[in-house]
Amino acid sequence: MDRYSRQIRFAPFGASGQERLSAAHVVVVGCGALGTVHSAALVRAGVGRLRIIDRDFVELNNLQRQWLFDEDDAAASVPKAAAAARHLAKVNSSVAVEPVVADLTAANAGDLLAGASLLLDGTDNFETRYLLNDYAVREGVPWIYGAAVGSYGLVMPVLPGETACLACVYPEPPSGAQPTCETAGVLNTITSVIGSLQVSLAIRILAGGEGPLPGRITTVDVWDGRIRQVAQPERDPLCRCCAKRQFPWLDGSRRAPVSLCGRNAVQIHERARPLDLAALSGRLRPFGAVRANDFALRFIVDPYEITVFPDGRAIIKGTRDVGLARSLYARYIGS
Repeated sequence: MDRYSRQIRFAPFGASGQERLSAAHVVVVGCGALGTVHSAALVRAGVGRLRIIDRDFVELNNLQRQWLFDEDDAAASVPKAAAAARHLAKVNSSVAVEPVVADLTAANAGDLLAGASLLLDGTDNFETRYLLNDYAVREGVPWIYGAAVGSYGLVMPVLPGETACLACVYPEPPSGAQPTCETAGVLNTITSVIGSLQVSLAIRILAGGEGPLPGRITTVDVWDGRIRQVAQPERDPLCRCCAKRQFPWLDGSRRAPVSLCGRNAVQIHERARPLDLAALSGRLRPFGAVRANDFALRFIVDPYEITVFPDGRAIIKGTRDVGLARSLYARYIGS
């Protein structure tokens, strides 16, 4: 246990905390700015098993804030989950790291989140967060909500049956245009702070820290230097999720294509079917530039860039118009 001796010497954690952490199975959903912090910290701390779920690939502009990737990953357009797993294997080979290159949906959540001791939110949209919240409440699994944009970020733990859930605090997704990494930018320090706070809560929960976990919402602004904590609201007795146990995001009755943080793009995930990327590459070459590997195919037809995955998903870059994105998908990939 010499590898972990410094954290074992921290009295509230101790050898028993290390044993519990080493037996835990954590799922990180989203391996971007937050998720890379989650994954690196947990692997170095000696979590037993880590599953990383991410639908996206590494780009050059990710390197400013996503700590597990390098220029070679960006040049080869390696899926983030796969690139993260490869780098993490060099850090701690005793941790079982499982990369999953997929979009977390109602259809696969039961399989991809099964057996988790805890869920960490590294996503960039409320749709996936509501899905996580529905699953966590239904299965009684703790999860840690986190978000960061600009210089500001927020962290909130959700302990089913003990604290308010996400739907108690936000019964519906925020209305109107919301700031994103694309529109408002983001500092790499705020994503590091928020990711670290999430992992700290996760480790305390998994290690069985002394006393109940304080139910607090933490907000941080690294530019203004302000840190604020407020008590989480009480559980809503009328909450559709944790009170009425209605799970529309998990049962698939609420689902839509989403615009992605960090790029002018729309993801199409409603036409799930296996694709032969090699055959598709041959069909698309007459119409534009094509690059492909085992994980994805990238097709450029100016002014759009279409990345297609083996499960039928596609990311259409160059528009936020969902109708146009669907039209491009149907034209080049098929309806």
